[in-house]
Amino acid sequence: MKISIIVPAFNEERLLAESLAAIHSAARTFAGRGWTYELIVCDNNSTDRTAEIARGAGAQVVFEPVNQIGRARNTGAEAATGDWLLFIDADSRPSDELLADMAGHIETGRVLGGGATVRVDDERWMSRFFVTIWNLIGRVGRQMAGSFLFVEVTAFRRLEGFSNEFFAAEELDFCKRLKKLASETRQSIVILHRHPLYTSGRKLDLYSPWEIIRMLLRVLATGGQALRSRATTQFWYDGRR
Repeated sequence: MKISIIVPAFNEERLLAESLAAIHSAARTFAGRGWTYELIVCDNNSTDRTAEIARGAGAQVVFEPVNQIGRARNTGAEAATGDWLLFIDADSRPSDELLADMAGHIETGRVLGGGATVRVDDERWMSRFFVTIWNLIGRVGRQMAGSFLFVEVTAFRRLEGFSNEFFAAEELDFCKRLKKLASETRQSIVILHRHPLYTSGRKLDLYSPWEIIRMLLRVLATGGQALRSRATTQFWYDGRR
């Protein structure tokens, strides 16, 4: 078994080295099962040292010139040679236990894909509130967060990856299609929760509460259509890091 770990990265020089080190460390759990892994970083048209840092960490670096998270994930997946794809955000750090939990579910043969709950390195009430709500939605609705998403490679290819129509929340569209496929193949989607993914709460340092609320209201007011426009999703693309 080979796991392809894919990290989309746009101007992530500040946090990338720590994240890749954590990924390498946690991925050692695969060796105990006789598995191998590869680490692929997709440089999504960065203007900083993202690609240099990734290469220095022993990652294979591929380039995607169009700033779009879904495209970056897909470009990374195109270079993958593994049996399973694992997408991890550039500001996130998985534990040994989380990857071991994922591997255990893969070994059952009953799982087509999955995600994980998250924990942020931020104690502010807004961070805790949003994380609590998202983890509840994820577990009840089996919704996979893009910060940690794993899928069997043939299923990913069959679904043609992430949609290029979305500039944000592309993982929700992918999850919807994957759950339908899992129903057809009589397999399941799992949300791992015993060992949450540790991720950055930097958004609250970079954006005011009003900016965050205004973006969420825009998405709700447009019935999600705002997620299909770069102009209304600058939250992800304006370069603030």
